[in-house]
Amino acid sequence: MAEGGEEDLPRDAKIVKTLLKSMGVDDYEPRVVHQFLELWYRYVVDVLTDAQVYSEHAGKASIDSDDIKLAIQSKVNFSFSQPPPREVLLELARNRNKIPLPKSIAGSGVPLPPEQDTLINPNYQLAIAKKQTNQPEETEEDEESADPNPAPSKNPTLSHEKTDLPQGTPQRVSFPLGAKRPR
Repeated sequence: MAEGGEEDLPRDAKIVKTLLKSMGVDDYEPRVVHQFLELWYRYVVDVLTDAQVYSEHAGKASIDSDDIKLAIQSKVNFSFSQPPPREVLLELARNRNKIPLPKSIAGSGVPLPPEQDTLINPNYQLAIAKKQTNQPEETEEDEESADPNPAPSKNPTLSHEKTDLPQGTPQRVSFPLGAKRPR
């Protein structure tokens, strides 16, 4: 990194460079200084804006150190979350480990879990109406009770399919995704 032009840098950029050197960072992109300054300014503006809101809420004429401390603490609490205590994590691990792993499919090759537990299991289902082949002839009473306003249909088998099925009981059909289509 060239040292030329360092006297033209603003004071804050010189501070950033000094911080980087003090941490043992000698080789870096020049834009790192600009990015760090942008982050620094944004953080300071956010803290001071929050401190001003806290000051106004308290009815003070100006911002004081307590408002700034509260704003910084609020930023730290909002931006950084602490992991749960070790005891809580151990209890969660114990509860999770009580559930046994799924049984594997025995066979040659790599043992796999049951098909319902795998990602290659079919991931969609189609609802298809059941066709009933052996059914008695409908009487006029059945037709009247089934639908008071029957819609005319050109295909009689379709109208039988609609009236023969009980409401809400479609047949589920799954298709595996393992087969590849030819190109």
